[in-house]
Amino acid sequence: MELEAAKMIGAGLAVIGVIGAGVGIGSIFSSFIVAVGRNPAARGEVFTMTMLGFALVEAIALFALVIALLILFG
Repeated sequence: MELEAAKMIGAGLAVIGVIGAGVGIGSIFSSFIVAVGRNPAARGEVFTMTMLGFALVEAIALFALVIALLILFG
């Protein structure tokens, strides 16, 4: 039973990375809105970098989720 409890605790700690990813995604899009508000003509250039940043942050969230699932079911 102690092993199952340790797995649950480890998976819970691994999922903390998803919280950080949520904060990062919010920060990326808030910065995008501010940048477009200041200079609407640069929307295309800023949008490309925003999507790149979003993809990288989302990849970290998925990595944290995969690690949590590996801990639980591995």
